[in-house]
Amino acid sequence: MDATAPTDPTTSRAARILGRPFDINGLTLRNRIAMAPMTREFSPDGVPGADVAEYYARRAAGGVGLIVTEGTYVDHASAGSSHRVPHFHGEAALAGWQRVAEAVHAAGGKIVPQLWHVGATRDAGQGPIPSAPPAGPSGLGLDGEAKGHAMTGADVDAVIKAFADSAAAAERIGFDGVELHGAHGYLIDQFLWGVTNRRTDGYGGDLASRTRFATEIVEAVRAAVSPTFPVIFRLSQWKANAFDAKLATSPAELESLLAPLAAAGVDAFHASTRRYWLPEFDDTDLNLAGWVKKLTGRATLSVGSVGLDKEFVGPQGFTTETASTGIDLLLDRMERDEFDAVAVGRALIADAEWANKALTDRLGEAAPYDAGLLRRLA
Repeated sequence: MDATAPTDPTTSRAARILGRPFDINGLTLRNRIAMAPMTREFSPDGVPGADVAEYYARRAAGGVGLIVTEGTYVDHASAGSSHRVPHFHGEAALAGWQRVAEAVHAAGGKIVPQLWHVGATRDAGQGPIPSAPPAGPSGLGLDGEAKGHAMTGADVDAVIKAFADSAAAAERIGFDGVELHGAHGYLIDQFLWGVTNRRTDGYGGDLASRTRFATEIVEAVRAAVSPTFPVIFRLSQWKANAFDAKLATSPAELESLLAPLAAAGVDAFHASTRRYWLPEFDDTDLNLAGWVKKLTGRATLSVGSVGLDKEFVGPQGFTTETASTGIDLLLDRMERDEFDAVAVGRALIADAEWANKALTDRLGEAAPYDAGLLRRLA
């Protein structure tokens, strides 16, 4: 069966729905299944090695249409908090990432790096540059208490340039697009959220003003790459310490957040929720990705506990084990085009063949996620 163009009416429902090709700004993906970004800390000194290339290539060979890499640090002293999370700058790291892209392409997949700055979630003294202080829009942590320093205008300009430089590098070394991490309480999201952004200059104030930093990053990235190089923006309402947080409490507020980003050049939005089946607002059952698509007309990817029976993180902490589940609810939503593609996380860590198993009605054979076995299963 050719999962890229399932026209035979006897093919499975999953193949007919998930196996359709999908286009983002001219980039054609063979199906509607993406690999979600998942931090693993398997890149000592920030350099991805042959094992990282093999890890992603196995998922591409297993049928994934688009791979979004784990978060990668842009070139700013305060961007990261671990010596083992990969960088997306510097000769050694970029050479390693070029080999990753080549391996994924050889396996038939497409790949984009997720570009990341952790902002004030970083604790003082953490690597890769321990001397750098945590930095955020207002010198506040996610709890609203003082942490690190408030970014100056020069800091803002430096971070915007760092994102643009990494995006240009991604195109230069053969990646298929980029994703900007604007979710989960990290730096871009800290500017978007009123709890962490108390600025009184042009980067703070109402929601539209708080969007300025993200918008300027998108504009700089768009200017640094070719017009047909896809730019994806990941957003979420929830934060790492606040699962009920809301950037937008209504569709109107969400539109005020999204419109400047779409106008600046975002080609697709990756809407992160912890459970994809939950409605975002009260008046319809659309999830966050569904609302983003409705409000912007841009392509959207949904994510959140796909194929598993427990969310990744919640009030009780991180989930270490889950059981595999079916995807009928997902197919129902995709059949009515609520969103365009689905990103799969832990299920793809557990089983590199998850995509092919989904497309051929073999999810009953899919391995369950077990964090204790992550190294063996990677």
